[in-house]
Parts: sequence; structure tokens; C-alpha cells
Amino acid sequence: MKYELTTNFIEYKGKKLYQIKALKNFGYVKVGDLGGYIEKESNLSQEGNCWAFDNAKVYDEAKVWGNAEVWGKAEVYGNALVGGDAKVYDEAKIYGDAKVWGNAEFYDYAKVYDEAKVWGNAEVWGKAEVCGYTQFNSLYNVLTNNL
Repeated sequence: MKYELTTNFIEYKGKKLYQIKALKNFGYVKVGDLGGYIEKESNLSQEGNCWAFDNAKVYDEAKVWGNAEVWGKAEVYGNALVGGDAKVYDEAKIYGDAKVWGNAEFYDYAKVYDEAKVWGNAEVWGKAEVCGYTQFNSLYNVLTNNL
């Protein structure tokens, strides 16, 4: 196991989210580092270098896997999946049945939700929203569809 749930918790949107603590070194994380908050162990894979940093929150049936990183005040929830080498930070939100993976990055106040899928080298930022059944796999697509 690479992490455990601590007894530190916050009440958030009617849920109890537990702070995580690293049990071994991996990626940028060192033994004993405290991370963000998850509702249950199934929210964050014990495999790979994935991690929730800072005050990031992962809850409901959402899952972060692979080498994905969630930090800042970012949130991943609902049935959302964030994996590969994806990065979600600042106050970005990934939720609903959204799926993001690859080298995709989400930051500022960006939102990805519904059935949207974003992958590859896509970047979503500012107040951009990707939703519905939209699929993006490049920076060009995100920019031209959010102007």
C-alpha cells in the first residue's frame, strides 16, 4: 500500500472526507506526507504515482488512477475518472461521468462534466466548460470550441 486514510477529516457537501498519508516514497511524494482528502480508498488507486495534494478532494464514486495528480482546491467527484498523467489543479472540477486521461491538464476554474471525455495533450483553463458528449484530444479543439 502506498497510502492510508488518516483520522483527520473534513465534512464537505454532507460527506466525510479523510486526509491521506503516504506510506512510501513515489513520484513527488515522500513517506509521511499528508495529501488531500478522499471519501474512501476506492477514490485513489494504490497503484502508480497518482495522488491528491493540498486541499484537493476526490469523492462519491470518482476515481484517480495511473500517474494523475489532483491539487490545490480541485475536485473530482460523481462517477468521474481521472487517469494517465492528467493534472487537475487550482479550482478545476471534474465530475458527472466525465473521463480525462493522457497528458490533459485542467486548471483555473475549468469544468469537465456530463459524459465529456478529454485526453491527449489537451488543456482546459480559465472558466472553460467541457460538457455533454463532447470529446477533445488537443489544445486546438478546446480553444476553438470555447471562444
